[in-house]
Amino acid sequence: MSDNQNEPREYDAVRGGQNSIPVNAAVLGGIPGVKSRLASPIVEVRIAALSEALKYGEAGLDVIMQALREESMQVKFAAYSLVKDRDDLKIKPQFQDYLPTFEFDVITVDAEGKENSRRKSFAHYFPEDLGNGVVLEMVYIPGGTFMMGSPETERGRKDKESPQHQVTVPAFYAGKYPLTQAQYQAVMGNNRSEFRGDKLPVETVSWNQAVELCRKLSEKTGKIYRLLSEAEWEYACRAGTITPFYFGETITTDLVNYNGYQPYGAAPEGLVRRQTMDVGSFGPNAFGLYDMHGQVGEWCSDKVHINYDGAPIDGSSWETGTSSGRVLRGGSWRIGAVNCRAAFRSFFPARYSGLLGPCRGFRVAVALAVPSSLSYL
Repeated sequence: MSDNQNEPREYDAVRGGQNSIPVNAAVLGGIPGVKSRLASPIVEVRIAALSEALKYGEAGLDVIMQALREESMQVKFAAYSLVKDRDDLKIKPQFQDYLPTFEFDVITVDAEGKENSRRKSFAHYFPEDLGNGVVLEMVYIPGGTFMMGSPETERGRKDKESPQHQVTVPAFYAGKYPLTQAQYQAVMGNNRSEFRGDKLPVETVSWNQAVELCRKLSEKTGKIYRLLSEAEWEYACRAGTITPFYFGETITTDLVNYNGYQPYGAAPEGLVRRQTMDVGSFGPNAFGLYDMHGQVGEWCSDKVHINYDGAPIDGSSWETGTSSGRVLRGGSWRIGAVNCRAAFRSFFPARYSGLLGPCRGFRVAVALAVPSSLSYL
């Protein structure tokens, strides 16, 4: 090593992204530099290194594809996002090996509830093994920007759904279904539900109990599980749509489990099932999420606010204020279609589970942490 203090020294190398670059430091570049940063324990550093790998042609592509074998789901999805639109024959077969997908039909209806389109789509997910054959499927929800709340022209809208405002939601994972009774039992060791069945959504659950499950699930898996924020929930429910429902202008009981005696708009009356149904009994939205309308109301993390004045615009949970109540979304099997809209909000005490019968459930989320410079992933 040179004694010249003005020359970079071997041990001055910096792993990009962790520190600012000191004077006289030599930064390892090229593919060796990318591989060095991919050895970092910091997820954000590894993701940033993958973005740089694209500069190095086939060698960089090989590094990105190797990242699909990473244990970190954040890094896997970052790698996938960088190459998902490429048509290279050697790439496509590897996606299914390391980022499994499921296929489904996306259905839309007209104002009378008649099907007017159906298309095939797919979504990526990761399976969380809860033991004894019980698996929790977590679906990748791409980040994006949407208008939260309902427009003044929407039938049945409430003042608490206003003002409509733009929110940018980072990518995250959400439960494919509301949490089932089998999944709740696997984590909590009990089942509080009134309607019993392993594939039925868990219900008669308070917000406090839902948060406790997330805590125990985090301990069990090593990931940080939590409830969806209210903004995440509405963004995930809409899945790119701007209509009252992700199916379109209305719903029917062929598509959603709600009180069919109380239809929405020009839709006809339908079935009144008087209980929950197995998750996945009805079609999903374009993100691959099921039962976002009807079935059970889903607890969100946010405190209660009577409208959106001052609401966060970054997708985070709204935790300011003095209210002890929490937000529920999605309606339920017991109520009319108007209260199953994507924008509809209801509020309940965090500790209470029994009000209005077995209608309270939830789904879980896991954050996808990426640097702000890669927020498009």
